[in-house]
Formats: sequence, structure tokens, C-alpha cells
Amino acid sequence: MHSEIKHVQTKFGRENIHLETGKLAKQADGAVIVQYGGTVVLITACVSREPREGVDFLPLTVEYQEKTYAAGRIPGGFFKREGRPTESEILTSRLIDRPIRPLFPKGFVNEIQIMGLVLSSDGVNDPDILAVIGASSAIALAGIPFAGTIGAVRVGMIEGNFILNPSYAELEKSVLDLVVVGSKTGVIMLEAKAKELPEEKILEAIRFGHSHLQDVIGLQEELKKQCVVAPKEFTYKKIDGNLFNKVKELSYEKLVEVCSLSDKEKREEEMDLLWKSLVEKFTLARSEVSAEDIKSALVEAEKEEVRKVVLEKGIRVDGRKYDDLRPISCEIGVLPRTHGSGLFTRGQTQSLAITTLGTRADEQRIEDLEGELSKSFMLHYSFPPFSVGEVKPVRGPGRREIGHGALAEKALKFLMPSKDVFPYTVRVVSEILESNGSSSMATVCASTLSLMDAGVPIKDAVAGVALGLIKDGNKYAVLTDLNGLEDHFGDMDFKIAGTTAGITAVQLDLKISELSFEILEKGLHQAMKARLVILEKMRQAIDKPRAKLSEYAPRITVLKINTDKIGELIGPGGKNIRKIIEQTGVTIDIEEDGTVLVGSTDAAASEKAVAIIKGMTEVPEVGKIYNGVVKRILNFGAFCEILPNKEGLVHVSELSSKFVKDPNDAVKVGDEFKVKVIGIDELGRVNLSKKQAEQ
Repeated sequence: MHSEIKHVQTKFGRENIHLETGKLAKQADGAVIVQYGGTVVLITACVSREPREGVDFLPLTVEYQEKTYAAGRIPGGFFKREGRPTESEILTSRLIDRPIRPLFPKGFVNEIQIMGLVLSSDGVNDPDILAVIGASSAIALAGIPFAGTIGAVRVGMIEGNFILNPSYAELEKSVLDLVVVGSKTGVIMLEAKAKELPEEKILEAIRFGHSHLQDVIGLQEELKKQCVVAPKEFTYKKIDGNLFNKVKELSYEKLVEVCSLSDKEKREEEMDLLWKSLVEKFTLARSEVSAEDIKSALVEAEKEEVRKVVLEKGIRVDGRKYDDLRPISCEIGVLPRTHGSGLFTRGQTQSLAITTLGTRADEQRIEDLEGELSKSFMLHYSFPPFSVGEVKPVRGPGRREIGHGALAEKALKFLMPSKDVFPYTVRVVSEILESNGSSSMATVCASTLSLMDAGVPIKDAVAGVALGLIKDGNKYAVLTDLNGLEDHFGDMDFKIAGTTAGITAVQLDLKISELSFEILEKGLHQAMKARLVILEKMRQAIDKPRAKLSEYAPRITVLKINTDKIGELIGPGGKNIRKIIEQTGVTIDIEEDGTVLVGSTDAAASEKAVAIIKGMTEVPEVGKIYNGVVKRILNFGAFCEILPNKEGLVHVSELSSKFVKDPNDAVKVGDEFKVKVIGIDELGRVNLSKKQAEQ
């Protein structure tokens, strides 16, 4: 790495962006400090000197860390030290990985590690965009072969105006959160959530972002020029040309037959048999070629055949046209005791989504650089090995599972009801039971069905579809509802989710160096056509949320009390609220504005708790009639309790319409009767009337 300190900067939205190298982490092959406002990220790139043996893929790992010292805080919890990566850190690692992975040369199998460390966070600017920019620059300075420099930018939209690199506060008001990563001439990656924006507006936002990321591409090139980086020498793992031609010659007829099979399991079985027959033929010919080399050559031949059929014959491996969807079926209420369930099947991809409703106590607590946050809507994606017919150890969710769940959550986020309308915590789990392409978009569809089945008043149904791409020179085909083989051998995975009104989420990943705006536009409109078909299929199963919640779901009653009554309700050391919970078995959540939420699956218990809370916190109203219980009798009247711990005086003149000389002649301690509040003085003393309540 270059040892002299080099620094460049340029205007990038509302702030200058600074790139610096040669000061920190000088033993890394490449290290860059990226600063925007008060947010600073260190990105390093290291590459192994020798290729990794026994792999046929790029061994790239990306690690990104946000430590609380960056925001001037000490971690919560017992250990006071950061533990396993948070969901936010994992998603940012993926954000860095996805655009750089396709830009390394084919056959490059040296291990690469990119690390991002947030050194400072100003609470205004998100470090994730800086990390992507820094990764591109660090790779260039490390001398690693890389197809060009890339830039990244976030685009928001408030009141119809695009905002470059919006702050955290601006994103709260924005109807769009779009990340664009691109080269000088095209787009490499997209990630977005939107509030039902039309395709034209999304495309306009992408163009806006792409035009502005050119500034940081130029800045990186300037830094690299200053450092005079010498490229390193590497060897590449390639399939022997003679072996490839021989394998292709021996397997061509069978390959054509196998590639026409639409059933995934049958095709994989036939390919395995073909590989074994080739190994046997090479063995009989006394060839020293390994079985793995033969398999690599066969896979490459299969890829060539699949792509050729699509581009030259205009049909796909399963016989569909470019814009055809696979058969779709939708079901709701498939599980008897869950709060809501939806089953969505599209071809050989199947998602079972289950919705669970909870109270405010079930919200997810999150600690990150922005501080402590809470989530009342969670969507989790699960991908068991049996979904693809494999045997693997089952551990915690991997990065792919977290990424797919986050994408589906984005797709539904803007459609979820506010807490004022629906004061529940909502968790959706998508169990992928079969997978052959686009299980994340199946998750969006199944989750919508499940939420509606649970009675969650989402604003509209959301559906998603993934598009693929086969491109050779200027010739290309955009494929609607791509299957696993098209994903594996294709050039693009373009996921678009939305409603009939517009787009709610986008994710684009490529295996080629960039995508033109012509293909982007075609893909967006082809996805819209498919989305409307899927939404109609879903509406045939359920066209709006159920009017009633499941009998097994908790019922939450919302009360509003005066804020000065909160302490009285809680009681010293929580004594009063604990007593109510013990008596009724409900859950009680109290907010600072005086909102009280009582949750229970038992209607009678809920009613009892609500009555107790109302009694404890209700303020007497002039003109209102209450049940009064005589507690004390004095010579001028009787004191009656009308609410828990709240008494009022019935003056002797208000005990009866007839003359009463001695209150003891009219009432006794323990008597219960109706009383009317006729006045409350400035000291809060309540005056009652028995005779007016009887009129």
C-alpha cells in the first residue's frame, strides 16, 4: 500500500466527501478513510498471495462493523462489548458485497477480504453509502484486478423533490429510500423501498442518482492517479479449452434433451447421470482429467446451451415465453391455531407465511448508531435445506436469509397500519417449503395473504416478482419470474414488489459489469404487468383484511388517561399496576402521552382490567351520574366514594327532595345510590347531589 498520505475531496450533495489513504491501516493492501460530515468510515482490502485450492467461485468476504464508540456511547447489556453482527451490519455487508462481486474477473480465486469499520457517526449521515464508495477505492489501491471504479448514492424524495444523500431525519419524511450503485455508463445494483411510486418516478430517481454518483467515481480515479498503483500479478482458474470442447462434443445431444426438462428434480438427476457417464468415458480413455474438471466443463456447456436456447429460439428451458408466469395458487387460513396464515405457490417455489399478533411488550428493541429503537413490524425469512432437497446442518439465519427477509419487510412497510389504527406488534415468518427461483418475492405474496387472514388492516395487497436477463452483446432477453436455472446461468436478478398503485420495493443484483437504462425500463414495465396478474390471483383468495381477529389473538383495548394520573396508575414501585395484572392476567403498557394499552385473549379479564384502570384514573365530570357508596357521615352531610380513592360530599340539603335535619336519618355508612356531580371547586373538592340524580 502507498505510504504517503493522499487526500481528495469534492462536493457531494449538501456536504463535501473526503477520501484519504496512507494514514491508517498501512499494512492492508488497500485502505481508505471516507468522511462525510461527521461520519467517518475506514475501509480496507486484503488479498491472498496464492489462489485458493479446490474452489470454482470467488472467495470474497465482506465484514462491516458499527461500534458504539463511534456515536459516543457504551454498549448496553452485561458485557459492555459488541457481540455478533447486528441485522443492520449484515445488511450493509451485503450492500458492499453485491455490487463489487460481479466486477472481479472470471476465474479469480484468490481470497479477498473487505472490512469496513465506522470510526465516527454524527447521527445525521448513514455510513453505508460511504462504505460502498470506500470499498471500490480500497480495491483499486490494493492493485486487485477489478472492472472499473463504482460510485454509490442514496436518493430520497420529499414533496415530489429528489434529495441527494438524505439525512436520517429526512428519510423519516421521505416516500423513497433508494440506493444506486453504478459505473460511468450503467447501473450495477439497486436497493429501494418506496411508498407506491410509479415505474416512471422510480426510473427518474435512478437516473438522478446515477448522474450524481459520477462525482465520486471521478474522485476515486483522482486518488488512484495520485497513488500510482501498480497492478499485482495473479493467475486465473480456467477450464481447459480442449476439455470443454471434448465434453461438449460427447454430451451435446443429451444436453439439449436435458435442458428441455421443466421439472427441476428430473433435470438435476439427468445431469448427474450425464456427468457420471462422461467420467466413465474419460476413465476408459485413460485420461488423467479429474471428475471435478469434467463437471466444471459440463456445467459450462449446460450454461452455454441454456443461454443459446433463450436467445436464439425465444423460449425458456421450461417452455415459457419471456414474459410468462409459472402456475400460481393462493390459500389462506391453512393453519388452525395461528393468528393468520397464507400459502403462496408459484411453480416449484412455495412460501408458507404465518402472522402472529402481540402487544407493545413484544416489540423488538434495537441498539445501533442511531440509538435505541423499537420495531412493531418484523418479517423473518427461513430457508430450510429440504426446500431444495438438500441435507445440511441447520443453524441460525445466514446473511442471505436476513437479506431476503429485510427486502420483503421493505415491500410491506409502507402499507402497514399506524399504531394509532392498529396498536399491535406484528411478526410474520415466511417458511420456504420449496424453492426454484425468487422465494423472496413469494414471501411478499404469502405475507400479504397471511396479514389479511390475520385481520391486519394493511392498506392494499402487495405482490412481487423477480426478473432475469440473458445478454450476449447487443442481444438480450428479459425473463419474467425467473427460475433457479435461469438465475444460476443468467446475468441479472431484478426483484420488484408493489401494489396496483405503484412500487414498494426494488432490489437489483448483476453478474455482468453493468445494466443499461433501456433494460432497466423494460424490466420495470415487464414486472408491473406480471405484478397485476399475481395480485388478481391473490384477490381471488382474499380481497381485503378480515374484519375480525382470530379468536386466539390478543385483544388490545386502548385507553387515554391524564398524564398526571400515570404515576397514580403505576403506584409506588409499580405496586398498583402489578396488582391489576395479578388480578386479571392482562398485559398493560403505558406511554408518556397517557395512552394505556390493555392486552388479553380473555375478553372478561380485559373488561375487568379496563374497569379498574378507568376507576383509578377517571376524573369526575360535572353533570355526570356515578354510583356512590357512603363512607362517612358528618352533621352537615355524607361523604360518598364515586371512584376508587375519590370521594365527594352530599350536603344534607342534597340528600333528598324533602327536608332532612340529620343526615343519619336519610343514609347509613355502606349505603349505595346514584349521585350527580354538581360542582368541583378550585381545590378539586367534589360536590354531589342524591336528589338531583333521582330526578
